Amino acid sequence: MRAVIITRPGGPEVLEIQDVETPQPIGDQVRVRVRASGINRADLLQRAGGYPAPAGSPSNIPGLEFAGEVDAVGPLVLAWKPGQRVMGLAGGGGQAEYILTHEGLLLEIPQNLDFVQAAGIPEVFLTAHDALFTQAGLQMGERVLIHAAGSGVGTAAIQLAHATGATTFGTSRTPHKLELARELGLDVGLSDHNFAAEVNRLTNGEGVHVVLDFIGAPYLEQNLQALALWGRLVFLATLGGVQANVNLGMLMGKRILLRGVTMRTRTLEEKLAVTRCFATSVLPLLANGKVKPVIDQVYPLEKIAEAHKVMEENRNFGKLIVRID
Repeated sequence: MRAVIITRPGGPEVLEIQDVETPQPIGDQVRVRVRASGINRADLLQRAGGYPAPAGSPSNIPGLEFAGEVDAVGPLVLAWKPGQRVMGLAGGGGQAEYILTHEGLLLEIPQNLDFVQAAGIPEVFLTAHDALFTQAGLQMGERVLIHAAGSGVGTAAIQLAHATGATTFGTSRTPHKLELARELGLDVGLSDHNFAAEVNRLTNGEGVHVVLDFIGAPYLEQNLQALALWGRLVFLATLGGVQANVNLGMLMGKRILLRGVTMRTRTLEEKLAVTRCFATSVLPLLANGKVKPVIDQVYPLEKIAEAHKVMEENRNFGKLIVRID
């Protein structure tokens, strides 16, 4: 099978398309013929040598999400049969013609979505749904601040929060991305410079109940300032740095909850639970069009290095997808 191979740690130029052995399903594994795969920042970090794949996932084939057709199943598989259209999360290996996955990590693709659209769903929508509702406990009528509003997770989180009746605030370095995000349900777009002061001005000093943060250290102080009493701050990435001073007085006075989460490093049992919850809560919204994947550009597999460059330069609004025909 053809696969994207990280030949050595480095820039986009280290990615090559090579022929490798096609994996064979055993036990409760399903083999999927991948038709499209989403690109995520974790792929860029893995390519650079800073984010190794978890045990059991290919160390040199990137790709955390995929969409395609069930091709073959192991002898213990009960839920799927060849020909079904499926999408799912993976620890890696999604940017290849075939991938093996546990049957419980697959989701059926709604009939109204094609493979490219479906490939833009698993990583960002499962991450956003888990962060907003399982980790942060977002409730109807609350206010949520979503950083990087134009990112894949950002566009998913805005739609999910809007669908549940929350008031959505979002930041971006690019005003045009905020304008596009308003079409998805963003109520208030903010610059990423003095967002805490703006949040407090617009809420009469009450703040937001939940913050989803991808930046880390540089935003921490303002995040705490922007949070309401009993506010919840969920860290999904630390693109700006990991070391910061914490105002413990503000943390204690507001009774703020800080939570750091990742999806890739969770156990199989944890991922199965996230997938089941998503199937119940979000798949119906995707099927009726109330939320949708936001696709920026689609590339043939041979142009994957170009896609990495676009993501590194923050030029995309929503998802970058590679087709694997």
